[in-house]
Amino acid sequence: MPRLIAGNQSLQVSPLQGELVPLIAYTAVAVLLIGVLLLAAWWLGARRTSDVKGEAYESGVIPTGTARLAYPVPFYLVAIFFIVFDVEAVFIFAWAVVWDDLGLPGLIHITFFIVVLLLGLVWLLLKGGLDWGPSQTVQRSTNPEP
Repeated sequence: MPRLIAGNQSLQVSPLQGELVPLIAYTAVAVLLIGVLLLAAWWLGARRTSDVKGEAYESGVIPTGTARLAYPVPFYLVAIFFIVFDVEAVFIFAWAVVWDDLGLPGLIHITFFIVVLLLGLVWLLLKGGLDWGPSQTVQRSTNPEP
């Protein structure tokens, strides 16, 4: 058991206490900081609301229409695919860095990981999740052939 020596006294500290004290201190500081910032925002924040304050500011130009733009679904799909494959690349890169140490079990695990992701991609293809253009049935109904 590690000992702390302070002056003429020695204190025994368990390894668990040595690891938990910094974690508890960090958590307490984080919670205190969040509380102080929320309290400051409430205290310093605006108390009155009006229609003018709620309007969008367009650099001096009077706004027309709604400020909400409906992004097409492919935009969100591209963002989600980027996140999924970016995380996948991080895991594969981390595996590649230590592949000598992992050996055959590591190869089996990363192969399983890639196969699961490829199966998900195939399922997405079969469900039509990657069909970003208008479907053939929609084109026929809007543009009848003579």
